[in-house]
Amino acid sequence: MYQAAQNRYQVIPYRRCGASGLMLPAVSLGLWHNFGDTAPYENMRALCRTAFDHGITHFDLANNYGPEPGAAERNFGKILRDDLGVYRDELIISTKAGFEMWDGPYGNWGSRKYLLASLDQSLRRMGLDYVDIFYHHRMDPNTPLEETMGALAQAVRSGKALYVGLSNYDGPTLEKAAAILDELHVPFVINQNRYSIFDRTVENNGLKETAAKLHKGIITFSPLAQGLLTDRYLHGIPADSRVHTDGRFLKEKDITPERLAQISALNDLARQRGQTLAETAAANDVSETDLVDALVAQATERAEAAIEEGRIDADEVAEKLDGIEERITERVNAEPGDRPERGERGERGPRGQRGGAPQGDVEESSVSF
Repeated sequence: MYQAAQNRYQVIPYRRCGASGLMLPAVSLGLWHNFGDTAPYENMRALCRTAFDHGITHFDLANNYGPEPGAAERNFGKILRDDLGVYRDELIISTKAGFEMWDGPYGNWGSRKYLLASLDQSLRRMGLDYVDIFYHHRMDPNTPLEETMGALAQAVRSGKALYVGLSNYDGPTLEKAAAILDELHVPFVINQNRYSIFDRTVENNGLKETAAKLHKGIITFSPLAQGLLTDRYLHGIPADSRVHTDGRFLKEKDITPERLAQISALNDLARQRGQTLAETAAANDVSETDLVDALVAQATERAEAAIEEGRIDADEVAEKLDGIEERITERVNAEPGDRPERGERGERGPRGQRGGAPQGDVEESSVSF
């Protein structure tokens, strides 16, 4: 029978989510990948146990995470029954609705009909009475914002969600939605958006600035750019990578020579800082003072190693990254011919396997601001 590590709350820092009373770990576990029906159950189980043993209390899902849609919630429900359920009051479990989930006009976007039906389905799949955070997963240009926000309000009033969040919103829409939720007295506490060295959309669409102004948290996904911001693809595409085993989101055509040159330059820069590229990329998000949390689903020994060695620590990260931002930006934006060639220093052999840590691709994670 699983028993969580007694020192689990002494490993990573926790941050307040906006102006709310909710505290989130600096790194959370996202179940976008590695938790569908194509993944081995024991690997999923090991990921969740390792995460919780290291103080990661937040598990982030969505109705359509799979493959197939619903599979991640169903598999996480089994993990709750087998291992983590006895610790339910120590867990923050979030889910979302907004992308296509079932056929017909009521299984997509942001209608009241869809969101509330989807939440009921999610709770059944996970075997829960409530989730801690329920998100609208994306902006809906065709449904009145008042209707979508009203559905989130109903989720809280019904006791099926404690807090609500918005995912993939921009700054102007966030501000309008927040005003509606404030009027309805709904505990809206967090935004979830993609953010990494390679994707800084939230800095350009007003989301980051508006969230700070409204005192709302930000949790980021894909801080490792679906594994590109690691050494995983520097020497070819592994047979067990998501490119070959899934291919829905990261495709072989995305791994261009130009992108590999950028990754190589960043890998060299990380080594100069005494870090792996994955550590530098995750630290880039974790050290952001405007962010609450980063969603990280790392299916290799790197995640356990970084946490065990205390490398994902907000103060240390901030110190290590002092002055690195400008150099990263310069290298990412430089023409491939302007970048230094990788020498022997940039070559990395595989690390030794650690204590049964689950293997596979580096997946999504969340970092909180």
